[in-house]
Amino acid sequence: MTWIDPISRALHRQAGQHGPIMLMYHAVTPGRETPGWPWAVSMQQFCSQLDFLTAEGYDTPTMSELVAAPVEKWTGRTVSITFDDGYIDNLAACEELKKRGMRATWFVVSGSVGQMPQWPEDGRPAGRLLNADELRDMQANGMEIGSHTVSHARLTELNDSQLMRELSGSKTTLEELLGNPVTSFAFPYGIWDARCVEAVKQAGYTAACTTRTGWALRDHSPFHLRRLTVFNTDTPGSLARKLYFGSHDVRWRDIAQYAFRRLRRV
Repeated sequence: MTWIDPISRALHRQAGQHGPIMLMYHAVTPGRETPGWPWAVSMQQFCSQLDFLTAEGYDTPTMSELVAAPVEKWTGRTVSITFDDGYIDNLAACEELKKRGMRATWFVVSGSVGQMPQWPEDGRPAGRLLNADELRDMQANGMEIGSHTVSHARLTELNDSQLMRELSGSKTTLEELLGNPVTSFAFPYGIWDARCVEAVKQAGYTAACTTRTGWALRDHSPFHLRRLTVFNTDTPGSLARKLYFGSHDVRWRDIAQYAFRRLRRV
């Protein structure tokens, strides 16, 4: 059993009452050392987090399965695991998911499939993105492949024609590679507005996720799905608290403030 501090474990006993959670990963680096990039986790961290989710009975539908089912289906503990960008180190993460009978959704930047990332460097891990054969194999093993645009663009900065090229171009490329419809989308950098949401619908996607925190289905719209980021500093304990609160604000100081507010209301 994954060790978790008593307070986090006690809080987590009430997790799942507000509906599904979506988790956002990016890179999973080998070994135990904490990666320098905030959006990467070590393989040791990742496996501990998966073991906790497994032990606590979480269902792990893909994003398309999450939005396709009636809301009332998700009465138990449910977490939709997602990965943005499509880094090559995600292959090892996929294997760990498969070992545990878990599934996830990958949002891939289509213009960099099998290549070094073509968008500006921000400290991300070295190496290429997943290639077409790897993506097809992941899909064959129950994983979902979604779109993250052609070039990882900031969509709100594009004009209408550029916006549609990023959305439709990625969808078409991935569908040709995979041989089936691609219906799920994630906004790069978590940047979006009403125009972008409408363009996503027009491009033929049926669901889109953001980086706004909260319960996944809180906004009652498949195009405004909320996600919680898993950072390099997250432990099984902090993950347990995120699953309970549906928030990133789960430092001990935040917990103390939450408890104080509850006491004042008594």
